[in-house]
Amino acid sequence: MSDQPLLLCGTRTFALEVADVVSATPGFRVAGFVENEDPERCARGHGGQTVHWVEDLEPFAADHEFLCALTTTHRRRFTNQMEALGVPAATVIHPTAVLSAQSSLGPGSVVLPATVVGSHTSIGRHAVINRGVLVGHHTEVGDHVTLGPGANVGGNTRVDDAVYVGIGATVLNGVSVGTGSVIGAGAVVTRDVPDRVQVMGVPARVVKEDIAGL
Repeated sequence: MSDQPLLLCGTRTFALEVADVVSATPGFRVAGFVENEDPERCARGHGGQTVHWVEDLEPFAADHEFLCALTTTHRRRFTNQMEALGVPAATVIHPTAVLSAQSSLGPGSVVLPATVVGSHTSIGRHAVINRGVLVGHHTEVGDHVTLGPGANVGGNTRVDDAVYVGIGATVLNGVSVGTGSVIGAGAVVTRDVPDRVQVMGVPARVVKEDIAGL
């Protein structure tokens, strides 16, 4: 069988990194990128591939799948557009990543190299699990979550929808992180984080309230 063609949503540099992950993952190939903000980017291409305008994608729904290649947790708008057009979401795991057979990964999620996900853990839809991330056992990670490079999320932990965990941040065992919150790079989260706040530092403390992801 031929490789599944994928459309990557996004035309920034991270989309090129995701393209590299796709090229290293058996069973998939990049078939182009998708733009939903600036139609002029479609004329320039990206990484040697065609850039499609999102409103023109309905003919691709029958035989293509998509992956959202944006690190912002506001990518929900893009994924909603693609799903409304009937394009199904792919799930891509780099060959060097380890996902326990007792764990699950939702549609539209991508796992980058050298990541390890422990047993009995669930990761939701359209999550970005970046390079070298560690996720412990019996942990729940919600939809549209971004775990930055080198982040370490402990066991028996809950990370709600649209949370952004920065580079090298640590979330200790048994802690919950509320919807739309942001964990700063290098922070160490030792207690529960409420919804829609930004925390930074060691130990992490609230530095901003009433936010909605990053």
